[in-house]
Amino acid sequence: MREFIPQERLLLGAGPSNANPRVLRAMTQPLLGYLDSDFLQLLDDVRAMLKSLFHTHSDLTLAVSGTGTSGMEASLCNILEPGDLAIVAVNGFFGLRMTDIASRCGATVVQINTEWGRPVDPEAIKQELAKHRRVKAVALVHGETSTGVLTPLEEIADLAHSYDATYIVDAVTSLGGVDIAVDDWGVDVCYSGTQKCLGCPPGLSPITFGDRALQIINTRQTKPHSFYLDMALLGAYWASTTTRRAYHHTAPTSMLYGLREGLRIIFEEGPEQRVRRHQASAQSLRSGLEALGLKLFAENGYRLDSLTAVYIPDSIEDEPVRRALVKDYNIEIGGGLGELRGKIWRIGLMGENATHGNVLFLLSALEQVLNRFGSHLSLGNGVAAAERALVAYQASIA
Repeated sequence: MREFIPQERLLLGAGPSNANPRVLRAMTQPLLGYLDSDFLQLLDDVRAMLKSLFHTHSDLTLAVSGTGTSGMEASLCNILEPGDLAIVAVNGFFGLRMTDIASRCGATVVQINTEWGRPVDPEAIKQELAKHRRVKAVALVHGETSTGVLTPLEEIADLAHSYDATYIVDAVTSLGGVDIAVDDWGVDVCYSGTQKCLGCPPGLSPITFGDRALQIINTRQTKPHSFYLDMALLGAYWASTTTRRAYHHTAPTSMLYGLREGLRIIFEEGPEQRVRRHQASAQSLRSGLEALGLKLFAENGYRLDSLTAVYIPDSIEDEPVRRALVKDYNIEIGGGLGELRGKIWRIGLMGENATHGNVLFLLSALEQVLNRFGSHLSLGNGVAAAERALVAYQASIA
């Protein structure tokens, strides 16, 4: 069998994003045993940096072995028990996945549906909470990867807590690229993924459980249905304050090397500066797309900086354009999911990829491809618009 050497691409889809070369080099370091003192120090380093990035004081902050969906499952299966009632706000594909997983935990799930492209409506959650005597959890997606919508979190946290419900938030496409403050905003459980704004390969899910969630974990009547994702057991390995750690499963050593280096890079840049870089890149991209005559999908004022969704022009087919971008320019962008399949493109500017140079390269390539497949379109100058947007943004923060 021949050697497999994939061609390097610029990954501007919904994830994964390109990893920093330092991260990839870190992942080639020699393996250590899962109870080696040096490896346990690495776990402590990762936990400390994740606590700072989440803005939390919780010691039950760690990286679950698995992609972002493992974090989603860990969040729900450790909080919910059979017979519990959960409210899941759905404004995209991954809200639907939360509903599915919550129901697999044996919970009764009430799904609050919001039109895709719009943020979750706090009033709808308030009205639903008032209908029930006991709600165990309220769950939603912060940055909905399928639509590019960012839902504000604080008001919904207050609502959930006023009914003594635990607040669970998906931050897979927001952590590291968008402001998030778990403790200050009242988020009880929050999880993410390494392959997006954190600039690492897929394979780990950073997660944190606050005091309200810890109380639930410690007083459960039944064990979580997943041994692998049992946070009480994982906490005994990750968050032990003694020299004796309780083995749970063999940790993905090389992935944790990479995450540690990725987090170091974030703090070298500065989390606030990193957020501003994502903001500037997103503003530049949106201006360029609109100058090309394309229409943005997410509601204005609630757009996710790390991922922009844009309508596919009438009479243009989705897949031929995306294939041409890969074949001719080595650029990957994402198509729509679920009911948006064939209707939108999803363009990610995450982690290492959130740069003005990548914005200009993509806009130039997209303009050329659209001219080829849609000669009837009247395209503006997207690159010039992107340049103007960046200048305006830089002036606004100077």
